[in-house]
Parts: sequence; C-alpha cells; structure tokens
Amino acid sequence: MLVMRPATAADRPAAREMISARCAWMEERGMPSWRARLDDLVSHCDNRYGDVWVLEKDGQRIIGRTTLQEHGPPWGWTEQEKAEPSLYMSTSVTDPAFRAIKPGRLMAWWAVDRAAELGLTWVRRDCLLPELAKYYLTQGYDLVREADFKGHRLFMMAREAGRLDLSELLHT
Repeated sequence: MLVMRPATAADRPAAREMISARCAWMEERGMPSWRARLDDLVSHCDNRYGDVWVLEKDGQRIIGRTTLQEHGPPWGWTEQEKAEPSLYMSTSVTDPAFRAIKPGRLMAWWAVDRAAELGLTWVRRDCLLPELAKYYLTQGYDLVREADFKGHRLFMMAREAGRLDLSELLHT
C-alpha cells in the first residue's frame, strides 16, 4: 500500500537513504545530483511549514518526497500567473529502486488532486534538465515557457488542478 503523508523528524534517516540512492543513480548517469543539497533536503522533513510530504510504501519505506507550497519562486512566472491560486511542487525525489511503480508520476498526480481538493486552480513546477521536462510532460504537465534564471535555463511547467481517482494506486 502506498500512502502520501506529511513528513516528520522521524523520517530523516529514511529520507537520507532514499535521496542518497537517487543521487548515486544520477551520478552514475553523468547527471547533476542532489548530493550538495542532501543535508538541506533531509532537514526539511520537519520544517515548521509542514509542506514536505513523503510517499511511503507498506508503512515501512519512504520511496519519494516532495514539497508543496502555495507560492512558487518569483522568477519565470507572469504577475497574473503568480496571482492565480496554485500549488508549487518542488524538490521531488524518488527511490530509483521503485521506478517500476512510477512514484514520481504518482506524487505529481496526487499534487494535482490535492490542489483541486483545496480549491486551487494549478499545480506548477520548474526544472533545469530538458530530460526532466520531457518526463513531466508524460505526467500531464504542459511547458508554459522557458525562462532564464541566473544564467540557467528553466522549464516552467503547469497542470490544471483536477480531481483524480487515485484510490487504486494510493491511500490518502
């Protein structure tokens, strides 16, 4: 059984293990990884905002984590877009050992459903890698635009919020 739930301080060791596994997977493929931000990402498990969520398998193993916030970064979005009610999904990391069950897609779909449940209009996210942008397209997100931030090309992505029946995939 898969469950999305708020992260807690008790999740820190499991989150570290999962993020480290993803870092190794990325590094083996010559991709930039989260390694430099590992301690920071782990520390967010019990941040005061309660905006970090984990995907847990069978009540025992964390196989994903993401952050959902009501406001995204100030770059890459128009003033009108920033004013629209939305969730901003960031720092999503999954355990590569569970690729077959597509935890990243499940977390992305859960965010779309959660935004609709909260009465919001959009789920937005961004990424640096073209390969990741292509992957987000397969999750139903659209490329809104490419933006420049401090010399980096960002892919600004969005998907309209909507109720999704995830009951066969996820217990909420």
